[in-house]
Amino acid sequence: MRAALLEQGGNPLRVVDDLEIAAPGPGQVVVRVAACGICHSDLSLIDGTGAPTPVVLGHEAAGGVVEGGAGVRSVRPGDPVMLTPLPACGRCYFCVRGQPTICVDALTLFTGLLPDGTSPLSRQGALVHRGLGVGGFGEYALVVENGAVPLPPDVPLDLACLCGCALQTGVGAVLNTARVEPGATVLVMGLGGIGISVVQGARLAGATRIIVSDPVEARRHAAADLGATDVLDPAEDDVAVLARELTGGIGVDYAFDAAGSARLVETGITACRNGGTTVMVGAPPADQTVRLEPAVAFLSTEKKLSGCLRGSSHGHREIPRLLAWWRQGRLNLEAMVSNRIPLDDINDGLEELRHSRGIRTVVRVGG
Repeated sequence: MRAALLEQGGNPLRVVDDLEIAAPGPGQVVVRVAACGICHSDLSLIDGTGAPTPVVLGHEAAGGVVEGGAGVRSVRPGDPVMLTPLPACGRCYFCVRGQPTICVDALTLFTGLLPDGTSPLSRQGALVHRGLGVGGFGEYALVVENGAVPLPPDVPLDLACLCGCALQTGVGAVLNTARVEPGATVLVMGLGGIGISVVQGARLAGATRIIVSDPVEARRHAAADLGATDVLDPAEDDVAVLARELTGGIGVDYAFDAAGSARLVETGITACRNGGTTVMVGAPPADQTVRLEPAVAFLSTEKKLSGCLRGSSHGHREIPRLLAWWRQGRLNLEAMVSNRIPLDDINDGLEELRHSRGIRTVVRVGG
């Protein structure tokens, strides 16, 4: 099959046509990928933050089922599906307590392997990893059955794919991780695909003030169109100070770092009111540290800091409700897609993301 291969961190992707994919084993599904969004997590791995290589990246993918292994019952050949990272096993300590994104199988997100320690991908006899548990920048992907979420047949796959990461993560961060209540005030820092999804999630939750910050003017305008009430330019504005001023000197109820920056997490903590919550949605580089100075002030103000992985979402519940809200006109997927490109142009799409141009580029993998 054809795929965009990362042979070594720091290098551009190379489109090759000689990858091999294994037949599905028991409880596994092979999907022909139609569309896959380019996420900042992919870019971080490409630019050298620890991806096992060689690897096929891409984890925001949708396509059609080709074949199911023994015991597969939820999908059949021809069914359109969303490939969701971090499929929950449904049985472990965390899953039965309603915490599917910290399932014992979540380690596969980082190893590039299936839960049994193997990879279905190879090239000239050598193992190839599945980036972030999917490998959506290839014509075919093999996933465990729970990683393929059935889609209605009339949903455009180049829109549905956004639900795999950006929307699950951003909307989920608001509704599942933070549990933002109607009337709350919110600060969103970073307005890429995930940040824009946080904005839409805050609007869905009934937040009365949605303050956003991003250095890119076009992204600030997009956020205003999708529900932001106040827009700030961090190159000119003191975000924490203005967020407190815009909330009557109290501070916001919730702050979200959607850019993956320890510095922005600290800004969020400062911008929050006493008792407020800062949520880490973007993934900071491994060498960054969040400082709570002085620690006693964090304690005495009862502020809270929360991690968030894929919006604390269970894909089989989250994706159908995201698409239902889209049908109702409550979520805007169309406005999030800035560009659609063929697989051969994937490095151009990555370059757009490096320079913060647009919100989401979707790769047409299967055509």
